[in-house]
Amino acid sequence: MTSATLPFSALDLAPIVEGGTAADAFRNTLDLAQHAERWGYRRYWLAEHHNIPGIASAATAVVIAHVAGGTSTIRVGAGGIMLPNHSPLVIAEQFGTLESLFPGRIDLGLGRAPGSDRATAHALRRDLASSAEQFPQDVVELRQYFRAPRPGGINAVPGAGLDVPLWILGSSLFGAQLAAALGLPYAFASHFAPDALDQALAVYRSRFQPSEQLERPWAMACVNVVAADSDAEARRLFTSMQQSFVNLRRNVPGPLPPPVESMDGLWSPMEQAGVEHALAESFVGTVDTVTDGLRRFVERTRVDELMINGQIYDHAARLRSFELAAQVRERLAG
Repeated sequence: MTSATLPFSALDLAPIVEGGTAADAFRNTLDLAQHAERWGYRRYWLAEHHNIPGIASAATAVVIAHVAGGTSTIRVGAGGIMLPNHSPLVIAEQFGTLESLFPGRIDLGLGRAPGSDRATAHALRRDLASSAEQFPQDVVELRQYFRAPRPGGINAVPGAGLDVPLWILGSSLFGAQLAAALGLPYAFASHFAPDALDQALAVYRSRFQPSEQLERPWAMACVNVVAADSDAEARRLFTSMQQSFVNLRRNVPGPLPPPVESMDGLWSPMEQAGVEHALAESFVGTVDTVTDGLRRFVERTRVDELMINGQIYDHAARLRSFELAAQVRERLAG
């Protein structure tokens, strides 16, 4: 895949900002999705997280319906559903319902992390250890529910016989191996866990087995982009995400904080090193700056698609960042 045809997609964690509410987050999510559709983004994905005060998309399928109902052409999906939290049949029914309502526009990305802590995972009525170990079998079971109905068998209604593309999400070699074995597209979470990116892509491509869904490997990487009309302003906006990661590491997650002029004094040297490592695949600056960085990233990874994450406190600035990122896409094509 050359940069001339490289699709851009959007990841939205439906951020609840300091002073805001989940209702505000959902309004902003739909507004951003409508703009992303006009700016030519291919997909708009939402992620399942639980018991995190700054993320509103816990009921992921419901938010997907909200976004798909307010848009018309962009693909909408889960990036992803944390399958250990659910029975495969329930997910097949949910996404069969979405595909029935919005045919040809629904994606189902699957992860094996719980998207929560152990206490929350227990509250979700699933055993964390055994559910994670069961992930490959659950993916296979889920895929069966989208095949043709089986007389006398257990069928997803709706769901059976519908074309809902499955993706495997991952941040390690495990997901890459599973996606390759099942012949599914693979999305790597380099926006917060970049370490195994290059090795995982190599494993996925070398071991890929064609399937009914996919003839050849299709790899997507998610990166952070915070774009603005000046490098200094982009760096200032990026401090919201940096503060949020510091809070996560301190085990005090909260709403997305407003940006600050400097992170000095807000993190220890160890925290700074850890956050900067986790956010290494972040591209922050003007269109020129982000274009240069993403061009190097695409040349290195040879990904087939890029997914853009941007946790920005001010909604207008967030819209502007995704608009500028679309300009980056056109620059790469040029």
